[in-house]
Amino acid sequence: MNDHLLFAALTAAERGWHVFPLRPGDKRPALHGEDACPRIRDCAGGHRKWEERATMDPDRIRRAWADRPFNVGIATGPSRLLVVDLDKPKRKGSADAPDGATTFRALCERAGQAVPDTCRVRTASGGQHLYFTAPYGARLINSAGRLGQLIDTRAWGGYVVAPGSLTPAGAYTVLDDRAPVELPDWLHALLVPRRVSAPSRTAVADRSVRAARYALRALDLETTSVQNALQGERNSTLLSAARALGRFIAWGDLPRNVVEEALQGAGEAAGLSTRACAATIRSGLNWSIAHNPQRRAA
Repeated sequence: MNDHLLFAALTAAERGWHVFPLRPGDKRPALHGEDACPRIRDCAGGHRKWEERATMDPDRIRRAWADRPFNVGIATGPSRLLVVDLDKPKRKGSADAPDGATTFRALCERAGQAVPDTCRVRTASGGQHLYFTAPYGARLINSAGRLGQLIDTRAWGGYVVAPGSLTPAGAYTVLDDRAPVELPDWLHALLVPRRVSAPSRTAVADRSVRAARYALRALDLETTSVQNALQGERNSTLLSAARALGRFIAWGDLPRNVVEEALQGAGEAAGLSTRACAATIRSGLNWSIAHNPQRRAA
């Protein structure tokens, strides 16, 4: 088993992808948390997370996979990858619901584009990972549902399980072994993070402009806090951030979808699951909006 997974890790590295160990039979990183960091070797200069420690060095890979059958994670950002994750419905009784692959085909049809032929991996759940090369100079981040239901993407701050890895649900296997193609421009345009435009002078008073700038600063600080949250504190930090930012939605300073997307990306970058992030964000924002009445007009 070690030889099989070592080969999977070395094969990914040979393709120019940065790998790191996942727990045996699992999808979670196997590296130590910050509270248990020994501050030696990779972390000699301070704690380094999985994205920073992912490597293509064959000697480091052989040492890491020498003793235990670690699954293989691919850090998508350092690998200059954008992976589209086409998932399957998870709820019972949803057999008739469209899966991510069906939704993605419909998205391509609406855009007048063919489904891209690129490197493709079957996930343990029966879904698919479509591998694309990210454009030079672009720093795309994870997204959840931006392209459609049951479609997520992994880029900076994210990782995917490499083919060859094994879980109780099944194996990750290669469906199409060609080299990843460049992310199509039309998909890139859909994935560029939306920015909140500053209010125009003719539309709002100066006080509203200052309020919007303050809200954007708060959004930046809260998402950074979530991304840097310690293991065991990530969900509570995300909930606190959602409650702190909900008031700006209630006051009209930030659109809800912008806040949700920013917190979702930060939560997933910290290691929380897509579903857990969405539930926590929804709960925190709903609570905050209900407890922060709209501002009265001046």
